[in-house]
Amino acid sequence: MTLFICSRVFKEIIKRTLISGEDVLVSGFGKFCVNEKKEGKGRNPSAGEDMMLEAKKVVTFKCSGKLRGRVNGQ
Repeated sequence: MTLFICSRVFKEIIKRTLISGEDVLVSGFGKFCVNEKKEGKGRNPSAGEDMMLEAKKVVTFKCSGKLRGRVNGQ
């Protein structure tokens, strides 16, 4: 398989796993997590109006200690 095909397959696996609500751990790289955000107050900056934001799911990423160390030159 070419690198292009491998990267597409890898991304598709991550997307499907996150959609199912599971976390994805890539050893030595980091962890992708699905978190629930509660509804809350927000503001429309263009209109200046207050509004309520609906509850939603968001994807977060936390890098591994190994990756953090390499980025910081350790």
